[in-house]
Amino acid sequence: MCSYFSMCKAIQPSIAITSADMLDQNGSSDTGSEESDHTPQPSSPSQNGNVVAADCNNLVVPEDSSLPRRSSLIKDRKRTSRKKTVSFTTMPQEKKIANASDCITFMQAGSELIKVRSQSRQYHRIFTIDDDLSVLRWHPTSKKPIKAKISIDQIKEVRVGKNTETLRNREIAGDFSEDCAFSIIYGDNYDSLDLVANTPDEANIWVTGLTCLIGGNLGNKAPDSMETSHELDMRDRWLKQMFSGADNERSGRLDEFEVIQLMKKINQGVTTCKIKQKFKEITLNKCKDGSSRPALAFQDFLEFFKEISTRPEIYFLLVRYASCEFLTTDDLLIFLEAEQGMTGVTKDKCLELINRFEPSEEGKVKGHLGIDGFTQYLMSIECDIFDHSHRTVCQDMTQSLSHYFIASAHNTYLIEDQLKGPSSAEGYIRALQRGCRSVELDCWDGPSDEAIIYHGHTLTSKISFKSAIEAINEHAFTVSQYPVIVNIENHCCPDQQRYMVKCLTSTFGDKLYRDPPKEDKHFLPSPEELKGKIILKGKKLRKECQDDEGEVTDEDECTDNDRKKIKRDGFKKITLIKELSDLITICKSVRFEDFHESAQNQKYWEMCSLSEGVANKFANICPEDFVNHTKRFLTRIHPNTIRVDSSNYNPQDLWNCGCQIVALNYQTPGLMMDLYEGRFQQNGCCGYVLKPAVMREEIAYFSANTKEMIPGVSTQILHMKIISGQQFPKPKGSGAKGDVIDPYVSMEIFGIPADCAEERTKTVQHNGYNPLFDESFEFTVNLPELALVRFVVLDDDYIGDEFIGQYTIPFECLQPGYRHIRLLSNTGEILGNASLFVHIAITNRRGGGKATKRGMSVKKSRRQREYTNLRVVNVKCIDETFKVAIQPLREATDLRENVQTTMTRFKEMCGLASIANIKQCIRVLATRLQTSSIDNLVLMLQMKDKCYQGSMIHRLNTDQLRSTGKFYNLVATSWMKSPLYLGYIVIVGEKKHWLKGLVAFLVI
Repeated sequence: MCSYFSMCKAIQPSIAITSADMLDQNGSSDTGSEESDHTPQPSSPSQNGNVVAADCNNLVVPEDSSLPRRSSLIKDRKRTSRKKTVSFTTMPQEKKIANASDCITFMQAGSELIKVRSQSRQYHRIFTIDDDLSVLRWHPTSKKPIKAKISIDQIKEVRVGKNTETLRNREIAGDFSEDCAFSIIYGDNYDSLDLVANTPDEANIWVTGLTCLIGGNLGNKAPDSMETSHELDMRDRWLKQMFSGADNERSGRLDEFEVIQLMKKINQGVTTCKIKQKFKEITLNKCKDGSSRPALAFQDFLEFFKEISTRPEIYFLLVRYASCEFLTTDDLLIFLEAEQGMTGVTKDKCLELINRFEPSEEGKVKGHLGIDGFTQYLMSIECDIFDHSHRTVCQDMTQSLSHYFIASAHNTYLIEDQLKGPSSAEGYIRALQRGCRSVELDCWDGPSDEAIIYHGHTLTSKISFKSAIEAINEHAFTVSQYPVIVNIENHCCPDQQRYMVKCLTSTFGDKLYRDPPKEDKHFLPSPEELKGKIILKGKKLRKECQDDEGEVTDEDECTDNDRKKIKRDGFKKITLIKELSDLITICKSVRFEDFHESAQNQKYWEMCSLSEGVANKFANICPEDFVNHTKRFLTRIHPNTIRVDSSNYNPQDLWNCGCQIVALNYQTPGLMMDLYEGRFQQNGCCGYVLKPAVMREEIAYFSANTKEMIPGVSTQILHMKIISGQQFPKPKGSGAKGDVIDPYVSMEIFGIPADCAEERTKTVQHNGYNPLFDESFEFTVNLPELALVRFVVLDDDYIGDEFIGQYTIPFECLQPGYRHIRLLSNTGEILGNASLFVHIAITNRRGGGKATKRGMSVKKSRRQREYTNLRVVNVKCIDETFKVAIQPLREATDLRENVQTTMTRFKEMCGLASIANIKQCIRVLATRLQTSSIDNLVLMLQMKDKCYQGSMIHRLNTDQLRSTGKFYNLVATSWMKSPLYLGYIVIVGEKKHWLKGLVAFLVI
């Protein structure tokens, strides 16, 4: 590993310091500061007190130099930001981090880090680890070199991110990335050394290396001797066994073909092209004379495998939780519960995972999960970002049909455009196989008295009515057992209507829902009641009509042009036979007048169809009325007639108003269909998704355009870290030569207007194989049940097409922790091994107010809190009845606010970010116990809730709590005994200052 200075040049701004400034610095005192502010000036003197500029841009510091740097004190808070440097893992000339040895080698070579002190003072220093791995040193320094060091034995813990008082300072909160900051906690007084690296990569290397050193995993071994550690031996023995099995000629060497075959066997995720490229790199220098055939000996293969298969970002993660360079069952259990958010995990479950993913037999026998098995686990379906519970039907399916979003296809028979494209029964098959629950039949008179289906008055081809019905019947319930709504647009004469009735009744048989609506009911039947049923939607004769035929209006599809035409020419009438009318039961099609008319006269079994233009107009003018309307009545939305290219509108705008049947052109891929597929992924892809409670409850009041707190809904903060990507393909429509791309990731939130947001990562140049992003983002989501999260990977230097891949997921289906996202093409197909590696955390926003920034006080006065208010309806008895709920609601808000505020304080005392959970806090406490010199401790849990008054006191020796697992189980068990707990956790020892915290904790 070469020096960091050979890897990238540190970019610093030019800093101007006047003579007066220097005098002020020299004369000022900084009590308790480790370093003085005095910094020597360059040799060129200042003239007449003028400013002397010290340009550090091209400054090179030799590794053995002990001279202080010029102008190392940075006080200008408005300086220009550092130029971004390319991550070393994307630079082909640098060796990839594959183990602790690489981290230590890097640290011994030295790195320039920013040392942050109190009062926002920052110093650029060179940090190194001694050859014997016993001391951390830095230079230059105004203090004696012997004092500018920390013994490794003194280090208690290493914190990642801005998790000390100094780094939380508001003055520097926005200066540095969270991912570049880390802190070293050392000494009996738990002092902190706060550092900022140039890149997240560099911070990860230091955190990983120090964690290994203080954990005793490396002892005082030199890097060259670290290869003999237990995990590497286990990994090496496994690779030796696999190497010997592939060496058919027993020559002790493998040629290119044999290496490819072996790599495909032990790491299927690596591409053949990548294997060949790396093979040539290693064998090039060894076969320059051409006298020998390119081949790899075992040691060469060992290096080859580790460089091509070890992902640094996963290795950094493993070391933070591992007892050694592998995870034991205890380590894995804590990782699963504290980081992945799993509950009820047992050691048997951990052993099961180890047996499934650990490639070596030795690891399986000993219950050890090495880096290769850990990588396979994180890449598996077990760590998919999509919540496993939503892979099956998990929502309440017993509510009214109007309380669900229903997957719906527009002009389902078309497989291209709306004007001259082909029609096919295949359109119904494809839609139904994708979970669609509402399809459309445009019925017209055909030859031989047999109705046909096509887009009327256009050049689209025609299919028989019977073939469409048969396709629906065969595939209606292959994906979902919940009801299918068949929308019949009838333009046929009475004779051909009789043919339609015959086809419908004979083909569908008992599946056809024919029960008349019940007058004494107020809501539609539930999807559960309608399982396996096909429901027809269409026009229906009036009750008083006793004839075999009657007339109905033909203005079902309500557009602005239709309204003007009806106003000018009146209603167009068509003849409808009674037999077909009787098949229409709970989905009678009626014309929409306005919301007031519907509220007064519309029956619950009647439904309206609106064009997207009319629907969007209502959504903007009267969103509250629109939501109230869709609580009881089904509403179908279809694309405007001008969309002859079968393009799609944004379905989210209509879902925000509660519209159930938002019909799209399934044959047209793109953003809108991505949102549609994402929405109906949840609830087992059954085609029905339960609407949020505020869109279903009769007394709820909701407007999609609201920017205030939504009553009864807890606002969520989505914390998202985009870590890395794997094997991004070249954009399908790209006209650029070669396969090199410059990828970046765009994150989008779709939901109510207040939730919509978009962010993007930096661009990684010339690396689509394993780009490293390491960037964190936050999104505020006010109505989580309605929000969609979309990840899009794009090429920043494209010709013709920039789209690489995407994945859209409902907010409610996000799984917390470290997750992989399988990217999809624009047509919804899986893109081979292309994936994103991310970390997801979801927290509540405190008290419904604005998200609190890091470093700011978490306490809110009651005047600043936002409380739920009741809407006055001006009906005295109703207003008085609900008035008594105001005070309990305020008390509940105060309780939630106090709990969240105190939990945030506790996390800060534990040195964790706001996204941490209580299990991670307990793990930190256990780690502190392991490094503590305290002999006797008292663990005291004091209940403050009236129902659970009293104390639980555990007096234990430190040795009894040395085990992280034992301590974790003790605290967790004690806390979980009461359903509502507000209390103290106090750990008292000889050095009381190291932890004494107040915890407010609410378990529901």
